[in-house]
Amino acid sequence: MFAFLGGVVFFIFWIIPIIAIIVSNRTKGGEKAAWILAVIFVSWFAWIFYLLLAPLKSQSYRV
Repeated sequence: MFAFLGGVVFFIFWIIPIIAIIVSNRTKGGEKAAWILAVIFVSWFAWIFYLLLAPLKSQSYRV
């Protein structure tokens, strides 16, 4: 039973960055998908980079 609960807690902590990227407005489309894949394969380090670097393209604003 303890192993099951530990697995559930681990899964919740693993899924938090993925959900945060999905609901974020910082990126869109392919860039968002790339960040999600990075988090899946690289873990929390990719999420920290997402918070620091996203969006990768500079936004141009017209006045």
